[in-house]
Formats: sequence, structure tokens, C-alpha cells
Amino acid sequence: MSPGGEFDGLVAVVTGGASGIGKAVAEELTARGARVAVLDLKDTEFVCDVTDDATVRRAIAAVAERYGRIDVLVNNAGIGARGTVADNDDAEWLRVFDLNVVGIARVTRAALPYLRESPHAAIVNTCSIAATAGLPQRALYSASKGAVLALTRAMAADHIREGIRVNCVTPGTVDTPWIGRLLDAAPDPEAERAALCARQPHGRLVAPEEVAHAVAYLASPRAGSTTGIELPVDGGMAGLRLRPVTS
Repeated sequence: MSPGGEFDGLVAVVTGGASGIGKAVAEELTARGARVAVLDLKDTEFVCDVTDDATVRRAIAAVAERYGRIDVLVNNAGIGARGTVADNDDAEWLRVFDLNVVGIARVTRAALPYLRESPHAAIVNTCSIAATAGLPQRALYSASKGAVLALTRAMAADHIREGIRVNCVTPGTVDTPWIGRLLDAAPDPEAERAALCARQPHGRLVAPEEVAHAVAYLASPRAGSTTGIELPVDGGMAGLRLRPVTS
């Protein structure tokens, strides 16, 4: 392996890879030598709706036919949700869980036959700080990401003896198009951005590229003894308890 090219010869699939964190992950893995297949609803060669099993299976089969193998799967596709436990109806709860949780299951089970053939198989799920910290107005989203965290650990236990490592990243608030839309819809976007930045101990939003570096570490053959973990990329939000700033 050449320095920085630890993915040379490997094929990676990134769901939700056309924008935000997924796009940054696709670019990072490509830079490190992987051949990357981006799965998304549009703007990609491999169009895929992770809520539809038939399209998932077609997309994964197309990737395998095109590249001859699948070594890395990054389950990044997901949607956000706002509100307390009372603010979303049953249909919205089912929609978010279908995409954020069951979507991971659909893509993974379609990719498993190919991953089992890889000498460096790895799965990385995009989780969230919302899985481990109670955030206001994020009941549905937090519940779905808590499920992703539990699913990651269960998958790691199920597949470690098949040579497949499974981990997840738990980002804080990332500067993505979804966050941009939330800020645009706020009564005072600048004040809302300042509040989101202040919530993270390092005082700013997380960059998508920072999450991508963490995903690349977890997916890399060089991390062969790392499985079943969640890797925070949150500016210290999960673990630090800073004293308030005083004048």
C-alpha cells in the first residue's frame, strides 16, 4: 500500500453520497485510492432509494457488476426530523425510521454477499450525537439514531467472524445543506447558527470533511482491530463539560 492509498484496489459504496457528509466521504475515499460508487436519489450513476428493496438490490448488483467487488459500505443516507415526541404523527415516525434505520438493513443485506468475499470488508454507519445526548426538539431523530447505534453494535457482533468490521461515526452538528435549510427557516438565522456553534465546545459547526476523515479511518484496512465502536466527531460535545465563559 502506498502512503495515503490504503484503499488502493478496493471498492466502496456510499449511500446518500451526492451531497453533505456523503459527498465528503466519497471524495475522501477516492483520494485515498478507492473506487467509489455513490448511491443517491439523483445526481449519480447509481440511483437508489434506500426505502425500496428492489432498487437497493438493483443498485448494489450494478456496482458489483461494474467493479467486480464491494469491500466497503458506508451507510450514510438519512433524513432529519424536528419536534418533541408529540409533534410528529405516526406516518412521519415510520418514514424516518424506514429511511434512517431500515434503509441501513436493506443496503447491508444486499451488500453482504460481496462483503463476505472481501479480505478487507468494513461497514461504517452514520449515526449522530443525538444517539447519546438528549437534544431538545429532536425526539424522532434521536430515536432513529439511537437505533442506528444499537444496530451497529449488533451487526458488529453478527459479522465479525465473517471478517466484516462494523462501526459508526457520531457527528455533532455538521455544516450540511440540511442544517442550512433549518437555519434559513429560523426566525433569526444568525442567532440560531450562533446557538448551534456555542453548543459544541470547540465553538463551531463540524465540517463534513472532518466526519469523512473519521469514516475513512474506520473503513481502512489499517484499522483491522477496530469494530463495534462509535467514533464521536463533535468538537467535544459528548465528553466535555466546560465552565461557562465569564467576562
